[in-house]
Amino acid sequence: MAKPNPSKPPSSDSAGLLSDVGAKIVHYIQAGYPGLYVVSAEEQRVEAELKAVVAQLNSAAKQNGKPPYTLCYWTVVSGLVNTETKQVQNHNDPLEVLDAVAGLKGNAIVLLKDFHLFLTDPNPILLRKLKDTLLLAKTTQKPLILLGCRLCLPPELEHELTVVEFTLPGKPELRAVLGGVMESAGIKSLDVEVREKAVEAASGLTTMEAENAFSLSYVQTRTIEPQIVALEKAQAVKKNGLLEIVEVKETLNSIGGLDLLKDWLLRRKDSFSQRAITYGLPAPKGLLILGIPGTGKSLTAKATAAVFNVPLLKLDAGKLYGGIVGQSEANLRAVINTAEAIAPCCLWIDELEKGFAGSKSSGSTDGGTSARVFGSFLSWMQEKVKPVFIVATANDVSQLPPEMLRKGRFDELFFVDLPVEAEREAIWKIVVERRNRKAIDYDLQQLAKISEGLTGAEIEAVFLEAMFAAFERGNEPTEMDVASSMNSFVPLSKLMAEQIAGLKQWSVGRARPSTSTSEHSERKLRKLGV
Repeated sequence: MAKPNPSKPPSSDSAGLLSDVGAKIVHYIQAGYPGLYVVSAEEQRVEAELKAVVAQLNSAAKQNGKPPYTLCYWTVVSGLVNTETKQVQNHNDPLEVLDAVAGLKGNAIVLLKDFHLFLTDPNPILLRKLKDTLLLAKTTQKPLILLGCRLCLPPELEHELTVVEFTLPGKPELRAVLGGVMESAGIKSLDVEVREKAVEAASGLTTMEAENAFSLSYVQTRTIEPQIVALEKAQAVKKNGLLEIVEVKETLNSIGGLDLLKDWLLRRKDSFSQRAITYGLPAPKGLLILGIPGTGKSLTAKATAAVFNVPLLKLDAGKLYGGIVGQSEANLRAVINTAEAIAPCCLWIDELEKGFAGSKSSGSTDGGTSARVFGSFLSWMQEKVKPVFIVATANDVSQLPPEMLRKGRFDELFFVDLPVEAEREAIWKIVVERRNRKAIDYDLQQLAKISEGLTGAEIEAVFLEAMFAAFERGNEPTEMDVASSMNSFVPLSKLMAEQIAGLKQWSVGRARPSTSTSEHSERKLRKLGV
């Protein structure tokens, strides 16, 4: 199947329309900015956007009687190429191309591809030459645009170049890419709902990745299948190791108890809908779930995406930090750009305290990198407008910076305690049925009573141990097997009794309980037969 021409990816630019970033570049050039640093992995899309920028500038120049601009690009392999005349100057050395800029006739925009690679450990001569060329560009209307997939700017150039973030393509661009693939494949019509689902599935991909995903779907099924596109996106997002798209199978029915937390989520299940926007409701910011390990915090995070019916992205906050100067900040920007491109979505940060615990001592340990990343993340949480719902879980609240806990970062703070008797009964039912056994074959009430002090994860571990014992005998696990397994089991509530007591004490008045009943009131209700 023939693909759309990759040298000119279908987008709004090809119709002569500028994106917001393109319009910003036009304004920068008209204002006389000598150098821009464009951060993007999409060279072809950036080049297509710059052609639209030149067209816009030349239209304005013609009206004002000023000379037009030409667009040139440079690579270490191709040299300096004029995109209009196709004339090539074989300047493969970065110093040579900077010399050649001064010799260009008329107004020219010079796109330097991969130039950031020469700035990772810059030659002092190259730095000086680049600064001199930028000074010349200011007076001769020959602005330089450095293009790189990541921001790599030495301190000497921080005040010389203006950074422009080239965001991932939005739905209008992806619709154009899909239209190009359909035209090449000979697909004359596609259901509107399927088409929109395919575009939504491709959100967060570059134009080339989206084109490849659409093409793969056609090769495999002779049509466009959103599920195939979504699988390809999961692989693409996973490549940088920062984010992972989690396939959600869990629902709120997979969680035993936590009725207050469930009610809070269900009340907001339509928050991302157009009806909620029309009503005047803001998109919810997020949820922080604190509590004892094994009580269902991660399970709730997964079920949250199912409640909102949106994709679930998992962020390993520890992987944000890199050894190269500026890499940590660039990683955070990549995470934010991807999450906002995929939005509406849920962003799950597991064990939040481990990812940002070092921000307090950052100045003496890593030159302030952790503090800067943490500050940027907090600012984004506070100011974000795209519908990205953050679900964070934490075990040790004492390690969390106080700025993270204040109102405005999260919509609500919930504390998940050890399950009460009614919750343990519900957990036993879920655990038994998950292992393809019938819950009616067990006295769940009795199992709930003898498992006091166990978390949901520990209840599952006890039942698995009972299954192993029964498997060795060649029959089904019984309540005696469960009791035997429990006798040799030391729960977390005993191993970490002091820490759990301290966590419970901290939560009083600071966090909302996730369960409406206490152990005492639950026993009272049992006696009353309610």
